[in-house]
Amino acid sequence: MQLPAAQVAVLEAASATDDRTVDAVASEVGESPTVVTRAAFELRDEGLLEVTEQVDESVSLTEEGETYREDGLPEVRLYRAAMDAGADEEAVEMGQLVGASGLAGPEVQIALSNFARKGYGHIDGGAVSADADAAPDTDEEATALDAIAAGDAETVDEDTLDALERRNLVVREERTVRSLLLTDAGVDAMMEGVNVAETVAQVTPELLTSGEWADVEFTEYNVEADAEAVTPARKHVLRQTADRVKDVLVGMGFQEMEGPHVDAEFWINDCLFMPQDHPARTHWDQFVLSNPSKMDDDDMPSELVDRVARAHREGVGEDGDGYHSPWTEDVARGLDLRGHTTSLSMRYLSGHAEGELEPPQRWFSVEKVYRNDTLDATHLLEFFQIEGWVMAEDLSVRDLMGTFTEFYEQFGITGIEFKPHYNPYTEPSFELFGRHPVTDELIEIGNSGIFRPEVLEPLGVDCEVMAWGLALERLAMLVTGAEDIRDLHGTLADLDFLRNAEVIY
Repeated sequence: MQLPAAQVAVLEAASATDDRTVDAVASEVGESPTVVTRAAFELRDEGLLEVTEQVDESVSLTEEGETYREDGLPEVRLYRAAMDAGADEEAVEMGQLVGASGLAGPEVQIALSNFARKGYGHIDGGAVSADADAAPDTDEEATALDAIAAGDAETVDEDTLDALERRNLVVREERTVRSLLLTDAGVDAMMEGVNVAETVAQVTPELLTSGEWADVEFTEYNVEADAEAVTPARKHVLRQTADRVKDVLVGMGFQEMEGPHVDAEFWINDCLFMPQDHPARTHWDQFVLSNPSKMDDDDMPSELVDRVARAHREGVGEDGDGYHSPWTEDVARGLDLRGHTTSLSMRYLSGHAEGELEPPQRWFSVEKVYRNDTLDATHLLEFFQIEGWVMAEDLSVRDLMGTFTEFYEQFGITGIEFKPHYNPYTEPSFELFGRHPVTDELIEIGNSGIFRPEVLEPLGVDCEVMAWGLALERLAMLVTGAEDIRDLHGTLADLDFLRNAEVIY
């Protein structure tokens, strides 16, 4: 019997008594698993080989999971610090325990969310009480991390694995393992002798020009054989969504704004009638630059600065009262990474970016912003904001809600819900919520309102302006079904999801 070289090699490596995996055979014959798999299916079709399949699940630790395995789970570290501080007898302030436990950044929130869930104690008003009977040494999730690192994932129960996967501490992957076994016909063929046939797998220019193609034997093409997985380049899901957003807004008559990522507090907050002692303007929420630390004079028009300062100190209109809190130009000149793209709106509405604008006007941007948030399923330190505003006479909340309805319907999203909200810069104001297609939970997807006179009058605008800031990543979650914003971009991004996710057009 004559067979192609790859088939002969696979027959010789296969056994009549013991299943051998494709990977083991490939390693022995010096071929890729793809070549061996193709040959195995061809031999199976000839009745010479039996191919069996089973799905194996592998579990591995993520980088975060490995860190917690070595340093301890945040909730366990918080519990041990609480016990050391005597929190089993008298409640201890959270700030003291955070420092003692060495928790930092998002670990603090993670510890708080799991502390009570695991029965380590409870937290009330910022004070922590610990349960002396808790057993952190036998924490199921911590024990599971050790077992997975040691290659014993099969000893971990499904509920614990599910919990670790939700916390992004482990990755579970499924792969099909194929095993090969010689059939009786295969054994007979080997005993009778199998020789390598001279076959050609590909038509080449040389075969065509020489005419040899007419005399050679071509390898049969098996359409059922596994092909090597190829991952072509594609546009990122977020970029697809952003491009679609731009297309929709341009189609609705909007123009696109551009502006600096680093800007003065003046444009980011002061023009928005945000008091300089507002909690959102602390270093806990903003990223502040140290070099350079101040905005140049020519990028802060003195007359506009004076009008904004007067609005803060005295208010606007007969009933305006302003803020009874300090306002200094030195603070206004401070440079930050913008926490929202409304700084662009202030530049355009004031005429500083494009010159004086006459109503009606529609402008938007889809740009990155930066906030010192705690990382979780719906928050990132840097993300994209869909900024937009409309300047026109006699605008109302109905116009604003109608704009959102039209916009989101372009993505197949209906049933947007609105909730009244407070902003220092808009009145009335409301938040937007959309329902997640997989979890059916309501997710906040934006904030909006009508700019207050204290914002518009210093800018020289004498008609209504409705404005909004929408979350691009959360829009992407609604249209793709992603349940965790960290699957979309960042160090924990789910590459398989990004390669296969569809964006609605």
